[in-house]
Amino acid sequence: MSYILGIPRYANVAPLYHFLEEGDGIAFRYGVPTQLNQWLLEGSVDLSLVSSYFYLKNADRLRPLPDFSIADLGPVYSVNLFHRKPWEALKHLAITTESATSVELLRYLLKADGVRAELIPEGGGLELLERYDGVLLIGDQAIAAYCSLLSVIPESVHQVPSELEGIRITDLSMKWFERTRLPFVFAVWTTRKNAPPPPEIVRRLRQARSLGLGNLAAVAGREAQRLGVPERLMQHYLWNFRYHLEVPDRLGLQAFAQAVGLPYPDDYWDV
Repeated sequence: MSYILGIPRYANVAPLYHFLEEGDGIAFRYGVPTQLNQWLLEGSVDLSLVSSYFYLKNADRLRPLPDFSIADLGPVYSVNLFHRKPWEALKHLAITTESATSVELLRYLLKADGVRAELIPEGGGLELLERYDGVLLIGDQAIAAYCSLLSVIPESVHQVPSELEGIRITDLSMKWFERTRLPFVFAVWTTRKNAPPPPEIVRRLRQARSLGLGNLAAVAGREAQRLGVPERLMQHYLWNFRYHLEVPDRLGLQAFAQAVGLPYPDDYWDV
């Protein structure tokens, strides 16, 4: 019987599993974060990347690996609020249905700045700006939206402006950093508390991560082709991420827990 890994098929996750092959007791199940969260609780996946908010909210039933994360220090480029009105004037926002963490981060940042905006779950892309003050997009959809607004492809994501075609782009991870000076942890590898991860599975995950980060150009090339974006942009994008849940990341996760009014258990598997 295969050990089932839950994987969100986003470009920023690819360095963790690009060199991890199915077989030899491992199978993949792909989904968006909200699906993976539920599958993990139901038991239809054994170990999954889950959103940090979901982990914190269900810490009585879940426990993460001690050294894996999808985190970022500063701009993330793929968790963005696209809006025409200034931040302080926002009233009605369409929000992604794929991730609770990004929504809760947006909710916190708005409240911290005294902005009272209604958040309305709705699937879609930039076309939602015809009916809303702003739209929250994440992952590959946010990257594609960025690229659709670019008339000239810059050399790196660091040169992408914060306003394109009259649309303002607020990077939520950067806004978090400006407020806290800490990384933001978007996701962690997590299992149910009554189902510890097999050491061999964890070893293979660590090996795959090492290969992915050591061969980032190959990973970026495949993801750029999949999304139809320039390879150099994808490579710069992936360079931004922190995949090891180090002390600064844990401090960032603790700060997020405090920001959303949830306990921070600091309870990791010893593997």
